[in-house]
Amino acid sequence: MVEKVPMTSAGHTALEVELKRRQSEDRPRIIEHIAEARSHGDLSENAEYHAAKEEQSHNEGRIAELEDKLARADIIDVTKLSGDTIKFGATVTLIDEDTEKKMVWQLVGEVEADAKKGRISITSPLARALIGKTKGTTVEVMAPGGAKSYEIAKVEWR
Repeated sequence: MVEKVPMTSAGHTALEVELKRRQSEDRPRIIEHIAEARSHGDLSENAEYHAAKEEQSHNEGRIAELEDKLARADIIDVTKLSGDTIKFGATVTLIDEDTEKKMVWQLVGEVEADAKKGRISITSPLARALIGKTKGTTVEVMAPGGAKSYEIAKVEWR
């Protein structure tokens, strides 16, 4: 049975863009590097050739990975979701009960998680603790430095 990969439409688009770039720009550039390195003679001691072949292997592996994820994509349109209960796609505002620091996270699929952009994987400990909760609830999450408590200040769909 093929397991679906949940993602937002923005995450799906980002994967498509990366796939197109790797196929239409990176692949031809790497092939040129291999041909150029090959023209330098003895391949057994040609570091430039080996580096280009390694880059090609990495690029082709990533292309296969992207094609697989896109083929199994379960695109969820977050703009059509609503409600007070936290689930995939929700943007949640949390307040750290120790520091009063406010943070905003969107719960997304693993392939598009990026903490620097405020997107956490639905499989992360924090996201798992938030699923099914509502505004005003306090959640406790086991973090590397010990248990952390957060108050859910807002649940949005954007």
